[in-house]
Amino acid sequence: MSETTDKEKKPPLNGRRALPSNNSNDEENEVPEMEAFGLIPRGFNPTDYLRVVDIHMFKEPHEINKQQHHTDKYYNPKLIVRRGQSFQIQVDFNRPYNPETDQFWLEYLIGRYPQQNKGTYIPILVRDVLKPGEWGAKITHKENNSIRLSIMSSATCIVGKFRLYVAVLTPFGILRTHRNSATDTYILFNPWCQQDAVYLDDEKEREEYVLNDVGIVFHGNINDIKLRSWSYGQFEENILDACLFLMDKAELELSGRGNPIKICRVASAVINSRDDNGVIAGSWDNTYTNGVPPSAWTGSVDILLEYYSSKQPVRYGQCWVFAGVFNTFLRCLGIPARLITNYSSAHDNNANLQLDFFLDDEGKVDTTTTKDSVWNYHCWNEAWMTRPDLPVGFGGWQVVDGTPQETSDGMYRCGPASVQAIKHGHVCFQFDAPFVYAEVNSDIVYLRRAKNGTQVIENIDTTHVGQLIVTKEVGRDGMMEITEEYKFQEGSEEERLALETAVMYGVKKQTTQGTSYQPQTDVDMEFQAQKAVLGSDFKVTITFRNKSRNTYTATTYLSGNIVFYTGVTKNEFKKHSFSAKLEPYSSSAFDVVIKSSEYLSDLLDQASFHFFVTARINETGKILSIQKATVLEIPSLRIKTQGAMVAGKEMSVTVEFTNPLKQTLENVTLRLEGPGVLRTMKKEFRQIPMNSTLIWEVKCIPNRPGLRKLIASLNCDALRHVYGELNVQIQKP
Repeated sequence: MSETTDKEKKPPLNGRRALPSNNSNDEENEVPEMEAFGLIPRGFNPTDYLRVVDIHMFKEPHEINKQQHHTDKYYNPKLIVRRGQSFQIQVDFNRPYNPETDQFWLEYLIGRYPQQNKGTYIPILVRDVLKPGEWGAKITHKENNSIRLSIMSSATCIVGKFRLYVAVLTPFGILRTHRNSATDTYILFNPWCQQDAVYLDDEKEREEYVLNDVGIVFHGNINDIKLRSWSYGQFEENILDACLFLMDKAELELSGRGNPIKICRVASAVINSRDDNGVIAGSWDNTYTNGVPPSAWTGSVDILLEYYSSKQPVRYGQCWVFAGVFNTFLRCLGIPARLITNYSSAHDNNANLQLDFFLDDEGKVDTTTTKDSVWNYHCWNEAWMTRPDLPVGFGGWQVVDGTPQETSDGMYRCGPASVQAIKHGHVCFQFDAPFVYAEVNSDIVYLRRAKNGTQVIENIDTTHVGQLIVTKEVGRDGMMEITEEYKFQEGSEEERLALETAVMYGVKKQTTQGTSYQPQTDVDMEFQAQKAVLGSDFKVTITFRNKSRNTYTATTYLSGNIVFYTGVTKNEFKKHSFSAKLEPYSSSAFDVVIKSSEYLSDLLDQASFHFFVTARINETGKILSIQKATVLEIPSLRIKTQGAMVAGKEMSVTVEFTNPLKQTLENVTLRLEGPGVLRTMKKEFRQIPMNSTLIWEVKCIPNRPGLRKLIASLNCDALRHVYGELNVQIQKP
């Protein structure tokens, strides 16, 4: 290497620190194999002294270390252990070790500028006793030229890939083993260790939130909950390295990588590509040129591996993709994590706990002035950890969100925010609690501009937002409701108190008193949409209940819109007005038919409709309004297997799909994956005529026994969000 290039490689020094920042796990320093204390006498022969011949790491999946540390599932040849728990290695010397005269120690190094006070250079001397949760080593067995060591790592140590050296003391200097990547050791978070910040005390929960490599994403909307499987694949080949690379990409100092709070905060920024060229580029506009539509992904592995090799954002994602990849990252490093869905999630862009929907003269929502939106659902993650930076009681589940919605400290990131703090309204505690509080607690206020320019409040809906918050059940594929972890019972005294606390801590809440809002209380209006399959006609019903002795007439306006799942309207496909006569003390129902020809040409990939109904009671001038999202039933894929399913033996998987639309589907892509059974496979089909069935057969060799899941998706411009899945029991050979 010439002189100049060597200089260029050195990072520029700045006046405030002697060493450049150490924020890459990948970079290394040169470690001398002979570190002389001074002049070496001429007759010195290193081979006269104790010398290391070999090091055995016991790193096979069936051996003691990976079994005891719950890391046997990682498809990775190196040693992987969890911090704060002892592991075994064996050192072979050139002669028997004599503790009286020989002195050796171990050195663990990480990064390019190892320093002992930063925890990036760790010398370990052999002692008689191991202290739990502190670095140390003791000899457990001696035989011939070999010794067996039990090594304890610190319960707070850096999480990452360490290099191992064995150093031997001689009178003239230190002799070290040469650099050997086979002895590299990955150290991960340890939810099984009581001293670790991510300690989780329930074994069933650890199996779900750390070791389960498939999960479920709940989507659709509050009236029509849909679910699909997602392959996290945190143990697949190269995924652990890809996750460590994300922390390098985020330039997180190595010394901060033992702290789950810091890791979550930087990861929530690097999962999205906004402002830091992170993992996934989001796209919500239904055009996915030069990329994969968000609905086509079946798991995180392809995304992380593509990013790890290309170093460029992977196109495209929406909230469940960001959350799925984030979950893989957290579980891979050993932080317990789960994917959450919040139905009717508020995106309140000025954090005033109020979503302002402006109505025009017809009672229709004015899309030019309405900036806030209600997402049919929004997915984020929860990560489990202690919060020593907050008062007692705010540890446990923390909200982290990789979807770019609003900036936090100048970057698109969100969290970690304590779920407990959000529930009680203590939104003063870092990070981003006010934004999450608004996502689950905002009121919807319908406003109309009067002729004189003032804003008149027509209606307030306090129960629409954050009605249901769910995650996958532990150990089963069902849905577990966790709404009460985020908020008290709607309308309860505690709920009011939490709101007042949040307002006291600076969450802006506009007061709606004094703006002369008196609703029409003696007439109720309800809206029902019939369950419908994509491509068919369906009807919606508007029901009025007149609870008074008066006869009323209601001028009613129905607006049907095709919306993105984020609640942003693409266009209005149905307008319908009618006058309803409301007899005293009676109910009257009005049906409106929605034809498939009215919506099919404009349908977006989540088949979501949003209906606004506004009715003016002519006798009083008061307005009733209601909004409801509805989702069409999308047909699913059928997956079948043939023959015996045994690890190491070939098996056959078939995916079938029948086209339900009254049109030919063109340029159809199928994807199929299953962690431990097969790597992601893709196939393109030019056309599927209407009512015809496509059949795709693949052969694969499963490599892992046990209960596994196959997940498939179908995608084309006319039809997205088509999924199928199958549980398969792979036998031991």
